[in-house]
Amino acid sequence: MSSSIKLDKDEEGKCVDSKFYRSMIGSLLYPTASRPDILFSVCLCARFQANPKESYLKAVKRIFRYLQDTPSLGLWYPRDSTFDLNAYLDADYGGCKIDRKSTSGTCQFLGNMFISWFSKKQNSVALSTTEVEYISSGSCCAQVLWMKQKILDYGIDVGTIPIKCDKSH
Repeated sequence: MSSSIKLDKDEEGKCVDSKFYRSMIGSLLYPTASRPDILFSVCLCARFQANPKESYLKAVKRIFRYLQDTPSLGLWYPRDSTFDLNAYLDADYGGCKIDRKSTSGTCQFLGNMFISWFSKKQNSVALSTTEVEYISSGSCCAQVLWMKQKILDYGIDVGTIPIKCDKSH
């Protein structure tokens, strides 16, 4: 889905069959396990399952076309990767047009292997970009500390873990 497209409540849009829309969303949830490039778009479209409109269906069909055009994309786990744990995070400030809540996103790499990620709308409305990034950082740190402990359970010490935040906003 294009990053310029912002889905919001489409009160006057033409309704579509909700059973059909839900089945399309369900079909898209399975490939998100190996295609993190579609995760945010699929989850955004899934928010509108209660009352789907034609504009939402158009966005879902666009995701299917993207998958059809990019069959060779996916996760790759090479054997010779290192065990350096790295984390990245970002958040948007008030990105949801409906309730003005921000979305946090993080991803973790073990060497050059993509092993964990999430994108979630924050529970509260933030009053500043600093607050949004702080909430996102807390979620990322909690995930990284859990992962570090799990790796340590296997007898591998990963040492310090760099967490990188996008500072473009």
